Amino acid sequence: MGLRAYGVAVLAAAGVLWAMSGTEREKPLLASTAPDQVRALEAAAAARPDDLAARRALAQAYLDARQPGLAIVLVESAAPAVRADVRMQHVYARALVDAGRNDEALTVESHVVTACRPLAEGARAPEGCDPVLLASAMRRSDILRELVSMGVQDAQAHPEMSALAYQNATREARVVVQ
Repeated sequence: MGLRAYGVAVLAAAGVLWAMSGTEREKPLLASTAPDQVRALEAAAAARPDDLAARRALAQAYLDARQPGLAIVLVESAAPAVRADVRMQHVYARALVDAGRNDEALTVESHVVTACRPLAEGARAPEGCDPVLLASAMRRSDILRELVSMGVQDAQAHPEMSALAYQNATREARVVVQ
């Protein structure tokens, strides 16, 4: 009889502890240092959904907070004019890389290179293109091309292959003289 009473007491105590703990608490989606800045950028982007600068800044903040999925959704849900911007496409490509979608990132980055290529020939390029963006997009597309040719989708999951792809892609130097 004593064993049965002891079992009931333990079970009752466990039930009380479980009831006191409640349901699982909400956890912040972003790191503790990022939410205030991100909240302000989210409010700005929500107030002006077609504002390219606000969307781009928010997407970059999501990437800085290591939330590429949020950046991808933000870009994919943007108005076509916002999505077509070369700088937004460059941020989108980085989000795809961070999400482990290198083949899609290569396609997006190749569009950025194609759009900004006239800069290398001294011609007029779309708004947002500058030499730094072109160089960054060319470098990233070279690295992505190597990763995709090696069959690597998620560079973070395969650090050795990623290092080899980076080394292969940066082996040659290009100089553009104007």
